Amino acid sequence: MSALAWTAAGSLFAWGWLLLGQGFFWRTDQRLPPASAAPGGTTGGEWPDVAVIVPARDEAAVLPLSLPSLLAQDYPGRARVILVDDGSTDGTGELARALAARHQGLALTVTAPGEPGPGWTGKLWALRHGIALARDQGRGRADGEPAAAEADISAEDVGPAAGKDHATRAERVTATGAEHVTREAAPTSYDAAPTPYVTGGTDTRPWGDADGGRARRSFAPEYLLLTDADIAHAPDSLRTLVAAARGHGLDLVSQMARLRVVSGWERLVVPAFVYFFAQLYPFRRVNRPGARTAAAAGGCVLLRAEAARRAGVPESIRQAVIDDVSLARAVQRSGGRIWLGLAEGVESVRPYPRLVDLWRMVARSAYAQLWYSPVVLVGAVVGLALVYLAPPVALLAGVLGGDLVAAVAGGAAWAVMAGSYAPMLRYYGQPVALAALLPYTALLYVLMTVDSAVRHHRGRGAAWKGRTYARPTAAPER
Repeated sequence: MSALAWTAAGSLFAWGWLLLGQGFFWRTDQRLPPASAAPGGTTGGEWPDVAVIVPARDEAAVLPLSLPSLLAQDYPGRARVILVDDGSTDGTGELARALAARHQGLALTVTAPGEPGPGWTGKLWALRHGIALARDQGRGRADGEPAAAEADISAEDVGPAAGKDHATRAERVTATGAEHVTREAAPTSYDAAPTPYVTGGTDTRPWGDADGGRARRSFAPEYLLLTDADIAHAPDSLRTLVAAARGHGLDLVSQMARLRVVSGWERLVVPAFVYFFAQLYPFRRVNRPGARTAAAAGGCVLLRAEAARRAGVPESIRQAVIDDVSLARAVQRSGGRIWLGLAEGVESVRPYPRLVDLWRMVARSAYAQLWYSPVVLVGAVVGLALVYLAPPVALLAGVLGGDLVAAVAGGAAWAVMAGSYAPMLRYYGQPVALAALLPYTALLYVLMTVDSAVRHHRGRGAAWKGRTYARPTAAPER
């Protein structure tokens, strides 16, 4: 056989193994496990308190489409939303307050942690602050002692459950021209959990006492819903997440949000993004008890508060660029059970209308996924070329050059590839015919990955919204 025929045969063999031996990654049936109406599988069980934490940096464009869906959650227990304004310059915090004042539902706390501490990525710094604020607000300050604050921290409760203070805020600002914000110096150790002050004049009662008198015990979140600012949730999203976690004894439940697919480039690239992710982290393997594969989707993660404490997150993953996978690994290594699947009522509203927008999304973390290793990069490029690019090349070259073996093997590998991609296209409501273009999409991903490595070696690292993250001082474990 010719070298081309051997290459095509190798690609066909690789696809046979991927189809059957890689955790059936191509299937889209991993959905949120059903649970009874009440948590824990018992009728009339008490629903746990939940703190919903939303890190947000310059998200004013998408917040009106996402935040109201969180405030409108139909959750039988007590839940609060904490939006952590991570140094926004577009009025994200002010817009969040306005949306909360306009919409009925869960109360919202808007807070700002200041710039990330040394060795922290911005999102994890924001999550750290939000988690600590939920814990601090739950404890209350019955002892009368002030809480330790970080530099430039402010927090404000907004919404029906925040009490009457918010109703008079506009009048207070008009009369005084400004509100007092209490601040203290940043702690010398960034490992210590922060317990920030609340802005002067804001309702500082424990959250349990501020929730319309429903309960007099302090708000004590058993679960943390970590969700991105561009993610919109169906009204029953929180309820079903908690029911699944409680009913199946899960410490982390994550749903891969359905990404926006409207523009031509989104149709070409977005379903493949989820398909490639599932190929790298097969959901069935992640969800198997005792599995060694761990992953999560950062847009929607329900995390048991005790599991977060046990895993030492987010402190233990403070430098992670791919924070969702690192979070899942940390929880799994500490003995927690995790679950990952595709979402039905969790959707991203962030648009990626141009190729350059999608390119930035992929390139900012692609090299980090390869552990910043040039050797692994070369291996990944060669592997992608063999698996995705060789089949159409072998088919066309075989037909034109009269190499029947190469043409047949290449065509068969291409057909298997397209067939494995079809379920993901159906999940996204796209024509199955687009599966034939997967080699072209894979070529784009190869170029994005190489560009990610080039950017890193030129000192630009993983760039996102004005911040650039270099390689962590300690490379993440594989």
